[in-house]
Amino acid sequence: MHIGNYLGAVKRWVELQEAGEDVTYCIVDLHSMTIPPEPETLRHNTLQMTATLLACGIDPSRATLFLQSAVPQHAELSWILGCLTTMARLTHLPQYKEKSANMKEIPLGLYLYPVLQAADIMLYKATHVPVGEDQIQQLQLAQSLARAFNNKYGRTFPFCETLVNDGSRLKSLRDPTKKMSKSDPDPKSCIMLIDSPDAVLEKVKKSVTDFKSEITYNPEERPGVSNLITIHSLVSGKTTDEICREAEGKNTGQYKLMVAEALIEHLRPIRERMERYTRDVSFLASVIEEGSERARAVAEQTIDEVKEKIGVDCFNVKRLPKNMRQENK
Repeated sequence: MHIGNYLGAVKRWVELQEAGEDVTYCIVDLHSMTIPPEPETLRHNTLQMTATLLACGIDPSRATLFLQSAVPQHAELSWILGCLTTMARLTHLPQYKEKSANMKEIPLGLYLYPVLQAADIMLYKATHVPVGEDQIQQLQLAQSLARAFNNKYGRTFPFCETLVNDGSRLKSLRDPTKKMSKSDPDPKSCIMLIDSPDAVLEKVKKSVTDFKSEITYNPEERPGVSNLITIHSLVSGKTTDEICREAEGKNTGQYKLMVAEALIEHLRPIRERMERYTRDVSFLASVIEEGSERARAVAEQTIDEVKEKIGVDCFNVKRLPKNMRQENK
């Protein structure tokens, strides 16, 4: 997980949890198979993500934290929903266009994953989903599929609203015209939560800015410096105006050191907790097992309701037509 994921999404998830909301968080190992990983890599990354979410403040006693593949109803509902959408609808989604642009052969999983994403949401009858700006159209697909299902089979799924994260789209440190992404070939483009203080300092110092020395916030004209100010604001809780006043008289090189220091101090306790959790694999496994059990209980109720409404519960004798029930007796 990089700081864009944390500051733009996970920090907001923790706030919802702390506010007493009924929250469900899913580690999406099935989505990660869009481009098939090595088995050991997938296992390692699943444990690493569990440790990371706990270290960032997700509390399994107050939130449901589970593993997507441990709840088979996700794939089941995804197939049902896939039968309600069209190829044209899916190919128009921006992330599909972006990720498939440089591929000669496009994996089917890349094409279908927004339907699985809709199933992730609808299976728990979610009413709100915190997302970044680049995920809004994906959520619109979930809203469209919920309407389609409700219109055909009767009211089943609530309308799910977006909770767009403020400042959720941090920019690449090496190319501030692009969003921060862990898939960027340049490792200095993003800061990972597991990065050491020295690595954070080095990446911030190497970040691309411009030839002006003063510190001003103007994302359109000065995207590099403005990106650093946004990061500084998110980890310090200060406004961009306050930060610019504090940095008055400093050049960009000096300001980068301020940003690095604030970021290192903010990430230090998270990284320390991550290291502690990662060493206790049995604890991580128990958290996921308990959370997945709770998630399955909800998912089973939803999928049973869906099956009843679409007519694939014919082995439930109570649902058979009367003449067939008589013959069955």
